[in-house]
Amino acid sequence: MSPGPTTAQLADLIRNRRSINLFEAETVEPQLLLEAIELARWAPNHRLTEPWRFYLLGEETAERMARFAAELETAAKGERVGAARYERFKAIPGNFVLTSQRSDDALVDKENYAACCCAVQNLSLYLWQCGVGVKWTTGALTREQGFYELLDIDSQKEIVVGLFWYGRPKIVPPPQQRREAAEITLRKP
Repeated sequence: MSPGPTTAQLADLIRNRRSINLFEAETVEPQLLLEAIELARWAPNHRLTEPWRFYLLGEETAERMARFAAELETAAKGERVGAARYERFKAIPGNFVLTSQRSDDALVDKENYAACCCAVQNLSLYLWQCGVGVKWTTGALTREQGFYELLDIDSQKEIVVGLFWYGRPKIVPPPQQRREAAEITLRKP
């Protein structure tokens, strides 16, 4: 094994990574995201299915997505809330969508989704180490057929794992209390 971070450094990285909601306006270098995706693909994946697909959203697609999100909010909660949603989406410096390839086999489908979740952790930790925060959202927007259509994703072949916002953090939230490991560790004789 090649030398890497110490166990203490790795533990610190894992414990201190946060989901970021507010970003600086500056965009992240595209190469950095591509490096993170390269590392994401090394996640464990059953049967080596490599089920992940990363959709990198350019300005035009991000604008269409912001408008679609605003339309949904306006229909549900009114014009003022819809306008706020639009402004919120426009303030996000970078977006990508991760999908998992579907399978007719329910077990493989579940394994593929789990592998994508592992890929998210790889990507998020790498970006965090580089000073970039990520927010993984699975809100109602990501389950709308119109969202799939906007991105030209065939919902029969792929399922959206999440919409991801990324950028340089404006605010890093404090750590939230977690249960002790002893509380979630069950020993069976």
